[in-house]
Amino acid sequence: MMVPQILVGLLCLGLVRASALPADAGRASSVTTLTLVRGQGYEIQEHTVQTSDGYILTMHRIPYSKNTGYDGVRPVVFLMHGLLCSSSDWVLGGTHSGLAYLLSEAGYDVWMGNARGNTYSKKHATKTPLLQPFWNFEWHDIGIYDLPAMMDYVLYTTGADQLSYVGHSQGTTSFFVLNSMIPRFKSRIRSAHLLAPVAWMEHMESPLAVVGGPLLGQPNAFVELFGSAEFLPNTQLMNLLGGLLCSDQAISQVICTNSLLLLGGWDSPYLNESMIPDIMATTPAGCSVNQIFHYLQEYNSGYFRQFDYGSTRNKKEYGSKIAPDYDVAGINVPTYLYYSDNDYFASLIDVDRLRYVMDPNSLRSAYRLPETKWNHLDFLWGLNVKEILYDRVLNDIKNA
Repeated sequence: MMVPQILVGLLCLGLVRASALPADAGRASSVTTLTLVRGQGYEIQEHTVQTSDGYILTMHRIPYSKNTGYDGVRPVVFLMHGLLCSSSDWVLGGTHSGLAYLLSEAGYDVWMGNARGNTYSKKHATKTPLLQPFWNFEWHDIGIYDLPAMMDYVLYTTGADQLSYVGHSQGTTSFFVLNSMIPRFKSRIRSAHLLAPVAWMEHMESPLAVVGGPLLGQPNAFVELFGSAEFLPNTQLMNLLGGLLCSDQAISQVICTNSLLLLGGWDSPYLNESMIPDIMATTPAGCSVNQIFHYLQEYNSGYFRQFDYGSTRNKKEYGSKIAPDYDVAGINVPTYLYYSDNDYFASLIDVDRLRYVMDPNSLRSAYRLPETKWNHLDFLWGLNVKEILYDRVLNDIKNA
């Protein structure tokens, strides 16, 4: 058991890279959104768009159901993943549990975004991901650059006037950023459906925040020096772990399970262990360290505001010594929240604060799952997620 423990530990620290492994080790690196969807017999397209600051993003589209073929113009749904994740999140559960498939079967044209820096969006017009300048971004930039570029492209390509938005975790944070900073999207988003919504984070219970928050959740030289770097990229190691250590037959599967529970919340009986090999082969998908630091600032400060560079640089960046708050109360998009008790990142207290701050005319529903052990990752991959959550989400999208 010692070797798997060491490997998982090094993975979590980002210290083991593909170069440390044999070329043929573990799973083939063919577990991608494209291969997963094609393996289920669905049509899938890959689209790229360049943001106004030069990042080249990949989107995946399931235009119609394999059971209908092309059946005319469909209403559009855009799915946005969370921190360290990718478009693969929405299809890993297969045709019976993957939200992208369920939406396709319900008659939607399904688009899945990928934020800058993840497995599918590691290109830039002038910068290389091998150097620090590429990684000088955080989730604020995903909200003001990535989402506008992707959604404008989707609406232009499909000819639709509006789309329905579904986000998980960071995909909800970037939604709040977008709509507090760029109000024009209120007319382009028919409704927003936010799974495990993350805005205020003062009561986050993640051990990673408790340990890292005091040092990394405030402006200092360490944050300035190490913020613009890649964090937990997807490498051949993920495929090794997925194929060898996390399969149903492996005695070390419990370690893989616990590494996911550390990220999402303990004691969940809903983790679908048969999915762990593919989850570990595609997740984590990488991000910038600054994204982590910004979340830790939210935890430390108790505010939902822009990145705090320190009073001197804040004055230069924002015109004031204090970073400005996001105007959540001013968001005017029909919004549906879905949250749970056992979520390390979106605590009940913080979600309640979000509910109270949001405009009651915009907040159409705030659904607290009755399953008290449901955690942050169960919103994507939990057992019976269709019956517990997604049937409600589909109904809300239809009736919004």
